[in-house]
Amino acid sequence: MANTYTKLNIHIVFHVKSTGITIRQKDLGQVFAYIGGIIQNVGGYPITVGGITNHIHILATMPKTMSVAEFVQKIKANSSKWIKTIDGYYEDFAWQEGYGAFCVSPSLLKKTIRYIETQEQHHHEVSVRDEFIQFLKENGIEFDERYLI
Repeated sequence: MANTYTKLNIHIVFHVKSTGITIRQKDLGQVFAYIGGIIQNVGGYPITVGGITNHIHILATMPKTMSVAEFVQKIKANSSKWIKTIDGYYEDFAWQEGYGAFCVSPSLLKKTIRYIETQEQHHHEVSVRDEFIQFLKENGIEFDERYLI
């Protein structure tokens, strides 16, 4: 083929490092927007970004020129660096090293968007750890519970 054509929708989940520094509720909206901007700047398409104070969910279309690892690394490195500029509260802010990344078929986009946009409500019923374990199991991913959130 003379050109490259892709449309890979991906649901990415990552948690703040366990340093005790979470994202303040009042800052979440601007963090989500900034992450959306990073995704656009690297050639992806942000469908929705959401989460709660201790973890982020991203639904995006992958850039055709990057691996998942490169894509997530760009998002985490750039957002972490920017978050530290909000104010002194975030001086030691960092994301955890790992992440989860799951393919999303076109038929599940609306359901996934709704899920990400209702994270606060969802986590009144399900812990972040249990949620992540459910994702891993549903996607047939082997894991060691010692290294989870």
